[in-house]
Amino acid sequence: QRCFVCGESRATITCRETGCERSFHLPCAIEGSCVTHWFGLYRSFCWEHRPQQAVRATPAENTTCLICLDPVEDTVSYGTMVCPACKHAWFHRGCIQKQALHAGFSCFTCPHCQNEYRFLMEMLTMGIRIPHRGPSWMDDESYEQLYERHSRCDARQCLCPGGREQAEEEGPWQLLLCCSCAAEGTHRHCSRLTNSTTSWECDSCAGLGTGKRQ
Repeated sequence: QRCFVCGESRATITCRETGCERSFHLPCAIEGSCVTHWFGLYRSFCWEHRPQQAVRATPAENTTCLICLDPVEDTVSYGTMVCPACKHAWFHRGCIQKQALHAGFSCFTCPHCQNEYRFLMEMLTMGIRIPHRGPSWMDDESYEQLYERHSRCDARQCLCPGGREQAEEEGPWQLLLCCSCAAEGTHRHCSRLTNSTTSWECDSCAGLGTGKRQ
């Protein structure tokens, strides 16, 4: 089979429309305005028989893509798409495809109204590939520190013989974290807290010099 986009041979993808003999290479699909369903029977369609968005909406003048902020076309097309739920979110096909690859199936929503099911199903039908995994930003170490519990004394003068990092389960060197932000801590003795004190608030949350002792 010869690719109708580039003209080269060995085009293994054929339009699934009955009677259509157009074939194309997968890398040529975007250039040829073709659509591939990345679910179910994994059907592919040429530019003439690909599914179209049924949303009757027209972008206002100077409407920009919500993702890259560049202008979009003045109507729904292969390269310009709209959210079927809110009909206000406009974006380029390439931009929403990149978002889908990063967000994954579990976090892919409309960038404007946050609609999940209707938006996701529409994008799948329009040929957007949405990987069945969690978001890519959870795969690296960018957010590891957010899961770590604060474990040092931030008192202006730490009196603990073992240093700011030492903490005991009870007593004067027990470490209490701020009850508001949990981002700062103090040994009981370093902030003159009694053993009966159950919570403490740092100066940043309570106001400089007004740290609460309850």
